[in-house]
Amino acid sequence: MNAVPTPASRGDGRTRVDLDELIALRARAAHSALAPVESRALRSGRQSSRLYGRGMDYAESRAYQPGDDVRRLDWRLTARSGKLHTKLFQEEREGRLLVLLDSHAGMRFGTRVRFKSVQAARAAALAAWCAVRAGERVGLLAFGGHGRLLRPRGGVRGALAACGALAEWDALPADGEEPLSAALLRASRLQHGASRVLLISDGWSCDEAAHGRLLDLSRRAAVRVLAVADPLELAPPPPGRYPFEHAGERREVTLLSERDRRDFQASLGAGRARLHAQARALGLPIRTIDTRDDVGDAVVALLRAPELRR
Repeated sequence: MNAVPTPASRGDGRTRVDLDELIALRARAAHSALAPVESRALRSGRQSSRLYGRGMDYAESRAYQPGDDVRRLDWRLTARSGKLHTKLFQEEREGRLLVLLDSHAGMRFGTRVRFKSVQAARAAALAAWCAVRAGERVGLLAFGGHGRLLRPRGGVRGALAACGALAEWDALPADGEEPLSAALLRASRLQHGASRVLLISDGWSCDEAAHGRLLDLSRRAAVRVLAVADPLELAPPPPGRYPFEHAGERREVTLLSERDRRDFQASLGAGRARLHAQARALGLPIRTIDTRDDVGDAVVALLRAPELRR
């Protein structure tokens, strides 16, 4: 993936992704250290393992339990205590971040500062820079408007590849309607041992079947959810007349009464509400950013967030 700006990738940062801006986010990740992630894979002694590098490192010993591998008995501790003990190991494996990026047509909407699609790409790029700085590989999977995949890569080249893909994909027509459940099924098949999964969406692709797929994915990786919203989706707008343009057609919505304004906001924010409901039901950390926000604090805090109780 070539991250050198081209005429097709030079966006304005408002309605189109600006590749230079995504690359510049590297500086924001300089002070955003991420802690290792607990693997969902079971190892000797039924202990979860941490993902660091490669190989197996001794962690501790505990009393032998039926089913433990006898080849991993701690003979020295067994001799001293007179009771069988098993050695526990932590797997040393390179961590991986997989970003699931919603690209359906509704993401190309915005009334303040930038489109949701541009804000989502900024968040994905910062997450990529944070991941590679932590020694992790990063991959991208786009869904909704179009299906694209960037397989996990490491180092600065991996983050640059992610930035290039985000700018390139933003220029593609969003003519698909893939639901979140189908994207999660693709992600589970292409997961390749990802230790972290970051879902970035406005929630309109969220369907009922996504619940089970999210649950399955969360058993194998640390899943985090970032909801991207326009300010009109978060609070009722002031009274007035609001022009909207879609597919070359311009329309005006009149919102004068408080009830009309609240119904309008609830209708626009229904997708985000569904996404929040599913994430909360599964105990998945979730944060919301709108199109005016700086993505830095929200993305870093989300990637660092501990698991919620289920």
